[in-house]
Amino acid sequence: MSALDASNGAAAAAPPARFDVDRALNTAGAWALGILWFLPLIYAVWTAIHPGEFATRFELFAPLTVENFVNAWTAAPFARYFLNTVLLVTFILAGQFVLCTLAAYAFARFRFPGSSVLFTLVLLQLLVMPDILIVENYATMRMLGLVDTIVAIGLPYVASGFGIFLLRQTFMTVPKELEEAARVEGAGPIGVLWKVYVPLAKPTYLAYGLVSVSHHWNNFLWPLIITNSVETRPVTVGLSIFSAVDQGIDWSIITAATLMTSGPLLIAFLLFQRQFVQSFMRAGIK
Repeated sequence: MSALDASNGAAAAAPPARFDVDRALNTAGAWALGILWFLPLIYAVWTAIHPGEFATRFELFAPLTVENFVNAWTAAPFARYFLNTVLLVTFILAGQFVLCTLAAYAFARFRFPGSSVLFTLVLLQLLVMPDILIVENYATMRMLGLVDTIVAIGLPYVASGFGIFLLRQTFMTVPKELEEAARVEGAGPIGVLWKVYVPLAKPTYLAYGLVSVSHHWNNFLWPLIITNSVETRPVTVGLSIFSAVDQGIDWSIITAATLMTSGPLLIAFLLFQRQFVQSFMRAGIK
């Protein structure tokens, strides 16, 4: 019996060993992918904080400098580009929050003729790539006289099918007893929305807001087409013009400018990484 017990004990000990191997392989794979993703950023940081002659060769004790950032900032109106981008993402996010909240509330708690058909049309918007509508959007903005304005950049994105769908799903999880209690207290439909649904959906708003700001901060093609002047260009378009070949700017200054434009999003993610992940988990975004 002792030999049988020993064999059973060995068999029982085998699965943990296999589990440790699988876990080690998963960890090694995750580290490898992380390093591959991080290498371009490391190179950009190295090139930006060293003189131009060290852009293509690595020396551990190479001199550090911030001159590349100073030269990049003074060579192009990046202050104006940043202001335009902040105004753009603020305008888009505010419009999305208002329109998506009202539409999601209507689809989640009200029944009206054609509601299912309209919601299906909203979902169909998710299947349409924005780039397909560039020509029609440009013609519309030209008809409205909004070409080369910040409003023209953000207006096509204010009504978001993804935002409506996400908030609707969140609102449908709110217990109706809370809505009935608010109505007993005398709250109307807008009061119920503001006092019950919006506070309970804060994680969803945070998750969606992070996605929206990140996407429109980095958006390039539509702003490139609809803008013609420094007064309206966001940082992505400004950076593309700044780094054009005919500008004759060395690679160190270009990487410094790239870090300046992408730095705010990277710093925000590093500072609020925990809240970023938790908001996505609570909002149910997979």
